[in-house]
Amino acid sequence: MSLLNEVDDYLHAAPLSGATPEEVGPFTLFRSTSPWPYYARPRPGGEQTIEAADLEALRKRCTELDLPLNLEWVVETCPSLSAAAAAAGLEVIEHPLLVLDQANFKPATADANCTVLPAVESVLREARAVANVAFGDPGTAVGSGGIEDRDAKAAEISPEMLKFLLDRAQAGYSITAGAATADGLVASGVHQPVGKASEIVGVATLPAMRRRGFGAAVTSCLAEHAFGMGVTLLLLSAESDAVAAVYERIGFRRIGHAGAAEVPDSE
Repeated sequence: MSLLNEVDDYLHAAPLSGATPEEVGPFTLFRSTSPWPYYARPRPGGEQTIEAADLEALRKRCTELDLPLNLEWVVETCPSLSAAAAAAGLEVIEHPLLVLDQANFKPATADANCTVLPAVESVLREARAVANVAFGDPGTAVGSGGIEDRDAKAAEISPEMLKFLLDRAQAGYSITAGAATADGLVASGVHQPVGKASEIVGVATLPAMRRRGFGAAVTSCLAEHAFGMGVTLLLLSAESDAVAAVYERIGFRRIGHAGAAEVPDSE
């Protein structure tokens, strides 16, 4: 099995900890059982050509279930989907897809305390708030969002979302790491193990704290934890080439692209 196929298999298995799968033509539609939204993916290994009728059937089923039409996939294992999704009026984005071989891992540090965080409500709330602030101002440029914004976002996190985060942490589905200064957490991220594979997701730094190496240090901490628990396939997708370059500095290498498609906001 090729490395891309192994990645594809992991990405198809990972949502099962929080969603119920339903087969719709060549797709698996992951129906969320939590506050976290999921998506549809083409089934791995089918080598099928996605056609307009397949997407129309998926759109119809999503409408019946009152779910948004969102897609995620590995571009190289289902190359027909990007064009088909665009032709169906969806907004298509292809992100760099990277893996880290343990032999090439170059641990990174920063002027902060970087650790795997305990499964404690207050800690997970703060880590999630860091991500909420950061993803509201994406990219790598220094911005204005800082400690006060983090604390304001923390107060907005619902009890349902907090319970979801805590349940996943306690079950071992999500391992969160963070970088903390005297002001508390300034960066956070998660890895999500399934068997011997895991994906690093949601690495985020408060915009006001960017360009200090915190994101790389959190990623490094997550990688060390994943390898320590026996993970042999560690992957991530980057928002952009600039973000991918941060991960490449600690040893990640590009192997392809992660595709995503959704209905444009204008609709």
